[in-house]
Amino acid sequence: MNDFNRGYPAQAPARADMAVDAGLRAFMLGVYNKLALGLAVAGALAWVTGNVPAVTQLLFAQTADGGVGLTMLGMIVQFSPLVMLFGSMFFMKNPTAGGVNLLYWAVVATIGAGLGVVFLIYTGGSIASTFFVTAAAFGALSLWGYTTKKDMSGWGTFLIMGVIGLVIAMVVNMFLASPILYFAINAIGVLIFSGLIAFDTQRLKMTYYALGGDQQAMGVATGFGALSLFINFVNLFQFLLAFMGGRE
Repeated sequence: MNDFNRGYPAQAPARADMAVDAGLRAFMLGVYNKLALGLAVAGALAWVTGNVPAVTQLLFAQTADGGVGLTMLGMIVQFSPLVMLFGSMFFMKNPTAGGVNLLYWAVVATIGAGLGVVFLIYTGGSIASTFFVTAAAFGALSLWGYTTKKDMSGWGTFLIMGVIGLVIAMVVNMFLASPILYFAINAIGVLIFSGLIAFDTQRLKMTYYALGGDQQAMGVATGFGALSLFINFVNLFQFLLAFMGGRE
């Protein structure tokens, strides 16, 4: 109103739009920075658990058929992220930025430690090339989710049901050991988590608008946003590795 009285009515909306755009960019940059740091930490932990013999032996063990199995500690590490994520649904009814950050780094650390198994199965070169392919695909999918005018809100239920079906199929194939089902699981997994990357990026964008500048709420949203994108990235990487990874 003051601007209108001073004779500048046309500039107020433009400045408001610029402020919103700058705030959105800062918010998304915060999410991506936390994601990038999380991936770096997870990658370092995976390298240690997969390449330092004293640490590797604590988590992984060779099976009778020459494969790679888990020790008791390894099983705890592998299943800890699921326990923490499901537990947070019940114990974080009113999450704070600090609590979400603690959850994020705990999940990053345990997933990273568990990923050491890929160094025991695949060659280092194929792991590196798959990571870069995953990063490029993630960047393209996230950019599309950020810029598209298409409303993807209806994708959520479909994608979550797809994840549940994928988990069930993976459990079933633990007993069947079917190569065809294994191929289908990985192909569907790539499609589902590609969709989730775009969906979660757009959801984060809409969340920023919905929060209306609430800094405390945005701190929570940044942590949860980085966590969802981190999980999507890691899953896409693992499914792509099943196709692109060269066995040791």
